[in-house]
Amino acid sequence: MSSMFRKFLLNNTDRYLARWIILLIDISLVIVCFAVAVLIRFNFDLVDSVQYGIWSKVFVVTFFYATGFLISRSYVGIIRHTNLRDAMNVIRGASFALVCLFGLTIVESVTSTSTGVLYVPRSILLIHFLCTTFALIGSRFLVKYFFESIITNRKRDLSRVLIYGAGASGLTTMHTLAQDAKREYSVIGFIDDNPYKSKKAIGGVVVYPPKKVFNREFIKKHHPHQVIISIQKSLSSARKKEIVELCLEYGIQVKIVPPYENWIKGELSTRQIKSVKIEDLLERDPIVLDNVNISREIKDKVILVTGAAGSIGSEISRQLLYYAPKKVILLDQAESALYDLEIEIKQNNVLDIKRIEVVIGSVANATRMRKVFEAFEPEIVFHAAAYKHVPLMENNPYEAVSVNVFGTKNVADLSVEFGVEKFVMVSTDKAVNPTNVMGATKRCAEVYTQGLASKVGMRTQFIITRFGNVLGSNGSVIPLFKKQIEAGGPVTLTDKRITRYFMTIPEACNLVLEAGSMGQGGEIFVFDMGESVKIYDLAKKMIKLSGLQLGKDIEIKEVGLRPGEKLYEELLAITENTKNTHHPKILIAETQSQSFESVAKALVELKEILPGTDNNALVACLKKIVPEFISNNSIFASLDLKKIVNE
Repeated sequence: MSSMFRKFLLNNTDRYLARWIILLIDISLVIVCFAVAVLIRFNFDLVDSVQYGIWSKVFVVTFFYATGFLISRSYVGIIRHTNLRDAMNVIRGASFALVCLFGLTIVESVTSTSTGVLYVPRSILLIHFLCTTFALIGSRFLVKYFFESIITNRKRDLSRVLIYGAGASGLTTMHTLAQDAKREYSVIGFIDDNPYKSKKAIGGVVVYPPKKVFNREFIKKHHPHQVIISIQKSLSSARKKEIVELCLEYGIQVKIVPPYENWIKGELSTRQIKSVKIEDLLERDPIVLDNVNISREIKDKVILVTGAAGSIGSEISRQLLYYAPKKVILLDQAESALYDLEIEIKQNNVLDIKRIEVVIGSVANATRMRKVFEAFEPEIVFHAAAYKHVPLMENNPYEAVSVNVFGTKNVADLSVEFGVEKFVMVSTDKAVNPTNVMGATKRCAEVYTQGLASKVGMRTQFIITRFGNVLGSNGSVIPLFKKQIEAGGPVTLTDKRITRYFMTIPEACNLVLEAGSMGQGGEIFVFDMGESVKIYDLAKKMIKLSGLQLGKDIEIKEVGLRPGEKLYEELLAITENTKNTHHPKILIAETQSQSFESVAKALVELKEILPGTDNNALVACLKKIVPEFISNNSIFASLDLKKIVNE
C-alpha cells in the first residue's frame, strides 16, 4: 500500500496546489492558532474564555490576516520549493495583521470599552502572531522536507554528490541540485581546502577536508558517485588538475560548474553543470599579456589574416577585433568555415562586422594575393595559412610545397613590395629537425622569411612564432579520441611511447599577438609549452572521464607510427639556444639564418621541379634546402640513404 502511495505521489509531483487553496489552508491555520492562543491566555479554561466573549473576535482576526496575506502574496509560492523569501512574505502578512489589530484594540479601548466588537486582548494577539507565523512557516518547510526526504528518497536511483567548494557558488549548486525537476541528486557533503570550514555544516551538509574524502575508508563508507567542482576564479588550473586526478583514481565522476557570467540570467541550471573535459586538465593558468603594447601595434591598423577560417587564424581574428583595428581582412580558401566565422562575428558584435572583410582565396595563387594587397594595403600580416596534417602531406608533397612554401613566399614578397610593417608567421614544432614533408615545408618557409629579414635595408619586420599541438584544433588527437570513445572504441594511437606538447587555442593566439608586438624582425619566438604529455596517458584519462573502464568497456589499440611521424616533438633544434624576453612564456630561438640569395636560389630550383610528377625529386630538393630533414617511417627515407652514400 505504501509503495502504491509513493508511486502516486511521484507521478503527481509536478502538479501544484492552486493559490486559492493555499490561501484557504493558511486562513484555516490562522483560525486554529487563534483557538490555541485563547486557550493559552485563559490557562485552558474553556468556561472563562466563553464568558469573556473572546471567540466572537475570530472573524475580525481572520479578516485582517487574510488581508495581510493578500497584500504580501504569501500564498503564491510553490510550497515544496519554500525558501527564506517565502518565509519573509508570511511574516510580512502576519505583521500587517498584528499592527492593524493592535491599533484597533487601542482605539477601541480608548473610545469605548474593552468588550467592544473590535477589541482583542493584546496578549492573545501576540501569542496568536507567534503561533501563526510558526505554524505557516513550519508547515511550508515540513512539506518541503516531505518531498525532498521522503517522496524522492529513491536511494538506488539518486546520484550521491560531493560539492567541491563550500562558498557561495557551492551553496547555490546545492540548492540547484535540490530543486532539480528530475530529483536525481543527493548531496552528501562539501569538500573545501579552507581548514576553518572543516567539519562545519552548511544547510545541514557537512564540510570535509580533501584528505578526509580521498581515501579508501571514506569512499567505502559513503559511496560518492560524483564530485562537482564549484569554485569561482580562485581555483588554479594546477589545483583543478589535482582534484580531477584524485577523483579518477577513486573512480568518481567529475563535473564542473561554469563561471558566474555564463549562468542563465544570473541563475544556475543543472543542465549547465558539465562533465570535466580532457582540455580542462591540460589548461594552464591564464597568461598575463601586455595589452597596452599589443593595442599600440594593432589599433587603427589594416590587418590581413591568412588562413583565417582555421583553428589558429579564426582565434587570432577574434582577438584582433578586441584591440580596435581599422580593418581585418579574413582570407581563406575554405568557403564554409569562413562563412561560419563571419556569421559568428556578426552575431557577437554588430560593430565588428563593419571592421572585417571576408575574402576567398588561396595564398598559393600569386595573382589573387596581389589583388588583395592592392585592394586593402594591409599594414600588418598574420600568416596562418598552411596545410598541417602530416600523413596527408607525406602523400601529397606537391600541395605541401605549393601552399606552405610558395604560399608563404607569395605573401612575404608582397608584404615587402607593399611596405607592410610586420609579417608574423605561425609555424610549428614539427619544423624542428623535421621527419616529414609537412614539417620540412614549414622549416623551408621559416628559412625564407628569415632570409628576407636579413636583407640590408629591409623595412618589413619578419617574425616567426613556433609552438606545438593546439587543443581542440581541427584534426587534433582529442576530437579523434572523443569520436572513437563515443563509438565504443577502440581508441587508436600510433605508439604508446609517443608524447606531444599541448596548448589551448586562445593561449597560443595570445602569445602570437604578444610575440608579434615585441618582435623587431628576424626572430623565431618559441613558446613555453610546459611539460610534454604522453598520448597513451591522455587516452586513458579521456576514457575514465567518459565513465568507462579501460579493458572492460573499451580498448586502446596501437596501430604503428604514421609516415613521417615522430615519437617526440621538439621546440628547438640541436644547434639552437634561447634567450629570454620580457614575457616568461616567450623565448627567442638563436638560429643561424641563411643568406637571402642562397635561399632564393634554392627556391628557384624547387619551383622548377614543382610542376612535375616526380615526388622523389621534389622531396630531394626540399632536403637540400633543409639539410636536417631526415624522413622517418616514410617512402622518402630512401633519399636519406642515397644522401649518406653520396657524402
